[in-house]
Amino acid sequence: MKKITILMLLLAVFSLSSCNDWLDVRPDTEQKDEDQFSTAQGFYDAIVGAYMEMASRDIYGERMTMTNIESLAYQWLITNDLQRNEDIYLSKHDYENVEYTQAAIKIIYAKLFNVIAQANMIIKNIDKRGDVILDPAVRYTIQGEAYAMRAYCQLDVLRLFGQVPNGTTQIELPYSETTGIDEMPLYYNFEAYIEKLKEDIAKAEELLRENDPVMDYSFKILNESSNTLVNDNMHYRQSRLNYWAVKALKARMYLYIGEKAKAAEIAREIIDAKLEGEPVMTLSGTKDFATGYKLCPNECLFYLSKWDVMDYSQDFLVGGKTRFSNYSCLGVKKEKLDAMYAGQNITSHNRRIYCWNTQTVDNYSQSIPVTTKYYWDTEKMTETQELFGCQIIPMLRMSEIYLIAMEGASSLAEANKLYYDYRLSHNVPTDPDFTSMTDVENYIIPEYRREFFAEGQLFYTYKRLKATSIMGNTGENDISMTEKDYIVPLPTTEYNPNNQNKTK
Repeated sequence: MKKITILMLLLAVFSLSSCNDWLDVRPDTEQKDEDQFSTAQGFYDAIVGAYMEMASRDIYGERMTMTNIESLAYQWLITNDLQRNEDIYLSKHDYENVEYTQAAIKIIYAKLFNVIAQANMIIKNIDKRGDVILDPAVRYTIQGEAYAMRAYCQLDVLRLFGQVPNGTTQIELPYSETTGIDEMPLYYNFEAYIEKLKEDIAKAEELLRENDPVMDYSFKILNESSNTLVNDNMHYRQSRLNYWAVKALKARMYLYIGEKAKAAEIAREIIDAKLEGEPVMTLSGTKDFATGYKLCPNECLFYLSKWDVMDYSQDFLVGGKTRFSNYSCLGVKKEKLDAMYAGQNITSHNRRIYCWNTQTVDNYSQSIPVTTKYYWDTEKMTETQELFGCQIIPMLRMSEIYLIAMEGASSLAEANKLYYDYRLSHNVPTDPDFTSMTDVENYIIPEYRREFFAEGQLFYTYKRLKATSIMGNTGENDISMTEKDYIVPLPTTEYNPNNQNKTK
């Protein structure tokens, strides 16, 4: 196992050293492209480097999963004592604050478009120089991943900075197909932007359907570094935007724009997919949580590898500590945790049992519940378990796919069949069925709040469903929300055609 870890770390270091001269948002030159993409290894380094950039703490490694995005959804206990000014102002949706809010927005925006520029560089060069990758299946798989990466990030640009779907305010956003800061991307209205997303996802889906090894081998087999069934660069497909992750991204997009039936159809395709008679992917259950897999790696269709995630997240998420004296730590009130799980069987609910530490004590000797999602006991885990089960950032999970399928179900019977399997994975199978489709609708926001805590999905759920109030510190819907609160403005340093907000 040490050999695997060392090899992966060496790959990371090599990728950084060989890609840092071009994996940044600045004007590119033909000579730089020729140097980087003159060999197959150059392409391998480029795609690995792009995934590493996605895992940066300034985007999915922290801000867009654990901290800033969750503050927009008021997930954290926000008090006057909290020494995290960015999160305080973001929780207030005070987008005029220059020192903290606008600074955070600028960082997130820049990092997202840095990843997009890296994906664009791969897309551009694989058509011109991709024949240095001798295996066409590998070449087309990398190309498909690059299109998917661009679509993944551009969808989040839309979900964060874009208009509320079917709202009154119209926002134009950049959809970048450029590779440097000297090239201004084109801006699109909502409908045209969605068409660009659909095009990229369709390209990724087509390329990966015919070439991705997940179509022939299980994720488990592809996670075995010793297998010789596929090219060495085609292992560990859960940590890459594989075919099934692209399908999940497609379902997420359709749900966001309000086409629930279409989203549910795609979600059911993923749920029903089989390989050699076995489901392609299933939901995580109590066995995973008891092992210490709190981030549900065995149901992740796509995750980012992040070897140091526990090291830095403990500074603000606390994790397994029993006491903390730092006002920069993030937790919730006991009343809020109770409200989050109101009506749930918390005596057996594995997410509630394993993902929360209710014994943590703050400076005032008060018990403050904190999430333990990104914490594990290193003494009880092998290196392999840590590497593939804990050192990750979830990006697309089967739990989301089941919720999409439930929300867009064509009948109550279908919704309840999905709901039973979902409850079974959470170890609450005896909870009552839905009695109407209204029950399903009322279930969605509370379940996203519970299931994806510190994973960055709740704000987008509130936004697409146009929630007029969200849960505050005490567990009540005491934070009023307007359409304006859901539209994070573009950084002031960027061209912005929306300064005069347009309305329908």
